[in-house]
Amino acid sequence: MTEKIRDSIKNNKIVLLLLLTGAVYFFLKFLSPLVGPVLLAMVFVTIFGPFLKKLQDRFHIHRQIGAVLLLVAAVAVLVILVCVLTSWIVGSIPDWTIWLEEMTGQLQEALHDLCDRIGNLVGVNGAYLETKILNLIQEKGRMLGKSTASGMLSQSLEYMKIAGAVGGFLVVFFIAAVLLAKDYDDIMNKLLDNEEYHVLLEVICGVIRYIATFIKAQAVIMTVIGTLCAATLGIAGFPKGILWGILAGVLDALPFIGTGVVLTPLAIIQIMQGNYGRAVVCAVLYVVCIFVRELLEPRLIGKRMGIPPIAVLLSLYAGIQLFGVGGIIKGPLGFVMIAETYRSVRRTSGA
Repeated sequence: MTEKIRDSIKNNKIVLLLLLTGAVYFFLKFLSPLVGPVLLAMVFVTIFGPFLKKLQDRFHIHRQIGAVLLLVAAVAVLVILVCVLTSWIVGSIPDWTIWLEEMTGQLQEALHDLCDRIGNLVGVNGAYLETKILNLIQEKGRMLGKSTASGMLSQSLEYMKIAGAVGGFLVVFFIAAVLLAKDYDDIMNKLLDNEEYHVLLEVICGVIRYIATFIKAQAVIMTVIGTLCAATLGIAGFPKGILWGILAGVLDALPFIGTGVVLTPLAIIQIMQGNYGRAVVCAVLYVVCIFVRELLEPRLIGKRMGIPPIAVLLSLYAGIQLFGVGGIIKGPLGFVMIAETYRSVRRTSGA
């Protein structure tokens, strides 16, 4: 009876797709946060397995040691990038300080002139009006500072929890990657010897292929957008425009925010300095970067995965609706898992 039900499900395309969709949703929603570090470690070892094998064959470096060296190298590169970025930002602080002082002086002069005009118009002492406005601004500033400080204190415990969770994730990932580097071949061979796990292997291969494709696509998109921003800001005459453009390209990987982290403050600063043309350049560049990402991402991922770009776009939208910001990754990933499992099940059933 169970065999008949199983065969009927495999032969019914709609029922099979619905069951697979529900199973994948349950996995991504509830199980993936629990086993995320181990899954990421498996992906890491699978992608870099051939490289670790070469290290072992040519240089007699054990796979576990090779995995440690590879992870340490990745951390070192990340630390170097963060240090370079931090030093650049810190080095720019004096320029920002001078600019803020200049802007404060200009705002004070503008306020003084405005108060004089209003005072002459309504018959009030302009200096008295200016003092009242400054006192009101200072009082609001003190209240905002108190509320911000209290908010930061109340959120400090939450930030510590997040930092602890991220730290625990990385530690478990590191340990799991080192352990899997040793036993990976044995695990794969056991799965290959058992036909019941062939579907699982095909799904794993499909997911890893998607992740590799996703990373390559993001690298291409970030390069294109970084080059576009650096060239545009440099030609427009922005101070350190090339560096700001490169930073915008790197931060474009952030979901929803992207290049706006750099371009929006730059536009506001240009408006305050009276450079309205440059502000327009920032706004137009921001819109162009959004369209470039929306145009390239589905095409790069869909073309290399053999999936129509419209399907990738729909999976992105569905993922965001179901999982929030994480749906940018989980949406297409879930689609790949459903598609690979469906193809494998249909193939094994001879349909």
